[in-house]
Amino acid sequence: MSEYDIVRKGKLVLKGESEKSKKRKHKKDKKEKGEKDNKEKIAVDEDAIEHGGWWRCTKLAEITGNIAIEFQDRQYIKSVDDGTFILGVKHDKGDPPAFDEEFTAFIVNDSKIYIKSGYGKYLKVDTNNVIVGRSEAAGTQECFEPVWDEGKMALQAANGCFLSIDPEDDQLVAIHKKITSSGDGVCIIRSNAYRGEIISKSAPIEEKVEDLDQIEKDYVKRFQKFQDKKMRICTEDKDQLVKARDTGKLHEGLLDRRSKMKSDRYCK
Repeated sequence: MSEYDIVRKGKLVLKGESEKSKKRKHKKDKKEKGEKDNKEKIAVDEDAIEHGGWWRCTKLAEITGNIAIEFQDRQYIKSVDDGTFILGVKHDKGDPPAFDEEFTAFIVNDSKIYIKSGYGKYLKVDTNNVIVGRSEAAGTQECFEPVWDEGKMALQAANGCFLSIDPEDDQLVAIHKKITSSGDGVCIIRSNAYRGEIISKSAPIEEKVEDLDQIEKDYVKRFQKFQDKKMRICTEDKDQLVKARDTGKLHEGLLDRRSKMKSDRYCK
């Protein structure tokens, strides 16, 4: 063996330099990793997507504000101008309830709610066990109690019976003292209240928040250069932005307002 073979082989290490360089961990890397983990934990509610963004209520506290009552898949209770209620036609996937299928719920106490129709009348059960919406004020007869059992829900009226659909005329009635084996009485109450989570992975970020002020702030943060560490937001009235959102052109409306700010690096 020659003298060259016994010489130590490896990377040249200078005096004062460690053999292994330590990899620096930056706070930015940790923050980005944390944000990525949080995004992965956000659950997409596919059931709500199929129902136009209306999600299933699973507890009493959620049954407040705008609601829809679903008795069959994508079929909701519909208000009739005579004060009665029938089962509406089946909606396509992704379609929300129609305007005459929307109700307003009010929590009365720890177990009961009031329900008001689109005609501004409170629902109650009449002497024929038919659900009608003709009351100007709410009392004990207008109370309904949501009941959950093994993941299924039913609405109990003041007569002690559960709401169901009359098979003869599709009218909303309260005639069953208990849930039948065929599923009569089982329903789903849906709400379109904002819950804070992302509903659809493909939806633009500006469509995931309801507050227009917050939408514009988030939008500006993504594109604006903060040379003096100050955020610049268009001070003009937001009426046009409201119209843009209602017509499905929110992105274009935000772009128009953003283009008026000189510090924006992507707009004139």
